[in-house]
This record gives sequence, C-alpha cells and structure tokens, in this order.
Amino acid sequence: MLIAGRYQLDTTIGRGAMGEVWRAYDRMLGRPVAVKVLLGQNADPTADSRFRLEARTAGRLHHPHVVGVLDFGEHDGKLFLVMELVEGDSLSRVLSDGGPLPAERVAVIAAQAAAGLAVAHEQGIVHRDIKPGNLLLDASGTVKIGDFGIARFLDDPSGGLTATGQIVGTSLYLAPERALGKPAGGASDVYSLGCVLYQLLTGQPPFRGNTPIEILHHHLDSAPVPPSRLGVLLPPAFENYLLGLLAKRPEDRPSARATAEWFGSGAWQGRPRPLPSTAPESRQTPAAVSPPPVLPHTETGSPTTYKLPSTPGATGRRAVRRQRPAAVDLLRRPRTIGLIAAAALFLAAMFMSMALFSPDNSSADTPHTSSTATR
Repeated sequence: MLIAGRYQLDTTIGRGAMGEVWRAYDRMLGRPVAVKVLLGQNADPTADSRFRLEARTAGRLHHPHVVGVLDFGEHDGKLFLVMELVEGDSLSRVLSDGGPLPAERVAVIAAQAAAGLAVAHEQGIVHRDIKPGNLLLDASGTVKIGDFGIARFLDDPSGGLTATGQIVGTSLYLAPERALGKPAGGASDVYSLGCVLYQLLTGQPPFRGNTPIEILHHHLDSAPVPPSRLGVLLPPAFENYLLGLLAKRPEDRPSARATAEWFGSGAWQGRPRPLPSTAPESRQTPAAVSPPPVLPHTETGSPTTYKLPSTPGATGRRAVRRQRPAAVDLLRRPRTIGLIAAAALFLAAMFMSMALFSPDNSSADTPHTSSTATR
C-alpha cells in the first residue's frame, strides 16, 4: 500500500494499542523508514489527539538516542507518522532471548538511554512509559528511545491521571509518585529507567506481584533487593547509584543528565565514596576506606554515599562522651599522685626537722623520737 504518494508499506513490525508500525520505503528520498498508522477502528476517543501529540512531542527531539520523527500526515482518513527505522531489537526481546546482561553492557545502555531522556526533559517532555519494549537497539547496538505515544509536557496539568482517573503507564516500571496519581516529571522517567536497568542486570524487575495494584504498592512501600544479593557481580558504585535511581522520593534521584554523565564517565566501575566525616579525619583515599554495606531498607539519598541510621550514631556519640571523663582521669592520675607524694614528703621533712632541732630532746633520743614523728 502506498501512503501519501511516497511511503510504500512493506511488512508489519509492531502493533500497539493505538496503531500498527510498518516497515516501509520512502520513494522520494530512497531510504527505508518506519510508518506508524493509527487504527481506524480504535475505540479510544482520545486516540486521535494522543497520536497527534506523539508526532508533536517526538518531532521536537533530535538526538542520536531518540527515534527521529520524519513526517506526519493523514491518508484516507487515517493519521500516519513516519519515523526513523531502527534495524534491531528492543531490550524486551534481548531479555527474552538472552537473559541478564553484564554490568559493562548495562552501563553503556544506561548512559545512552539517560542521554536521550535528558534531551527530552530539557525540551519539557516526559516520556511516561520507559520500559524494555520502548528502548530499541539499532544494528550497532546503540540505544534509541521510541514510542512517545503517552508522553506529556512538564507543564501539562493533566499529566497524572487520564480523564477517567486511570494511571497511564506500565506498572512494573511506574514511579511511586505516579502510583499516587501525581503528575509525571523527569524524575519519574529516571525511576522507570532504574527499573529497566535493574531488570537488565538481574533478569527480573525490582518489584513483582499478582496484580498491577499489588505491584504499585511495592513501588510505594518496599525497598528493592540489592542486585548483589541476587548473585549479580556488580561494582559497589554501580549498585549504589542504581539504588539511588530507585529512591522513593523524586527529589532524591539524580537527573537524567547527571545519570548519563555518571555512567558515561566510567564512575560505575569504582567504589562508593566514604562518608564526608570520615575522609578528612582519617586522611585516607576512597580506595583505602571500606564502605559500609548497603542496607536493604535504607533509601540512598546521595548517589555516592550511604545514609546510615541516625540512632546508632547518636548512641556512639553518647558512648564517647561517657568514656571521656574516664580518659581524662587516666591522663590526670599521674599528676595527682605526684602532688600527693610531694605533700607527704614535705610534711615528713618538716616533722623530722622539728624533732631533730627540738630543745627538749637529746641526741640519744633522736632515733626513737624520729620514729614516733613519722608514724
């Protein structure tokens, strides 16, 4: 079938809730493309506006890690969207075919996906449906973010719930604030990316359940099990940062731009930095300080440090204060003993002098008197 006099549809390569994606050929420019056609029998009354929104939002993004939009129009009463053809598989297919990936590969995926998200966020666009099926790999293995069908602009007041009060997104990768019906922000996409990275490393998403509602409760209330406890070989810095992406509060997560730069710099290969109070006092380098273990129920607010419980710290400080008087006594004890000894010698000398030079005693009585005076 020929669309708009130039796009020759070939084979179906995907089908979603709103439309079909076809492999096609652009006769005018002589290149393969992907054409998404809105299904005419779609029962969703908002499908038309959502499809136009997808074209509008994705069309604003031009980045190596975002599937590019090339054209948009209407043919025989059906809307169509022409996109860059990605010759490769989605991460969903990669997981189903090969299972978990090594940390080195996941770090590259993290840097590239986060870079694509950063560009979207800087344009005021939130994807809202980051999941393995929407992260595509081209023939060279480069990540490209696709399907902006439910994307929203950051200033959209209706970005939390649909008109029917439903949450838009995929429960396995939905951020806690979105589970509460709050509007999605850039931090929501970062959380979803963290869920994807967790699954790429372990073979399973961080939270599972028998129903979507049960999964949403886990996103709200449960702490993810550190991948290392599931047998994944992972540098401590990588695991610590990943758990930071999955922080419950949006403000505790790094931005997409910071995430892209962190993974791109190779920092994931290192160890978590020591607590700020430890480094200046011990004057040790981060490599020489043994980092505290990741606590299963501790949310990591800072990507490179651990939040330790405050109660043990306070107890430790009280213990130090209790020990301080004893330590001071030990330091002062020799001085005190010396003063007492000196006073005793002074008194002994004084009494001896009085005894020796007293006019009532003769030299024959001196030993006896001296002995009496010193008792």
